[in-house]
Amino acid sequence: MIDNMQHNKLTGATATEKEPVVIGKIIEQELRRQNRSVTWLSDSINCDRRNVYDIFRRRHLDTQLLYQISMVMGVDFFKFFSMKLTEDKDSFDTSSTQQS
Repeated sequence: MIDNMQHNKLTGATATEKEPVVIGKIIEQELRRQNRSVTWLSDSINCDRRNVYDIFRRRHLDTQLLYQISMVMGVDFFKFFSMKLTEDKDSFDTSSTQQS
């Protein structure tokens, strides 16, 4: 499972940078970690292999597609957005109180 530190390493972000979640890279990394093939994922989500490579390049995915990928891979990929939301909210709250 990819954690926040691994996500930062994968995207080139540092702990203090506000980097976007690059969900396609996270999915690709997890697929490789599970030793599964692109063909396996394409068959599992009923799409062409070329579409899976396209998914790997995306920053955004339709929620239904992300849900489907999460289910077949056994990983809650939504958590990366939740972690990012918490980080950004904490950062926003901190900067707002410092400006007051």
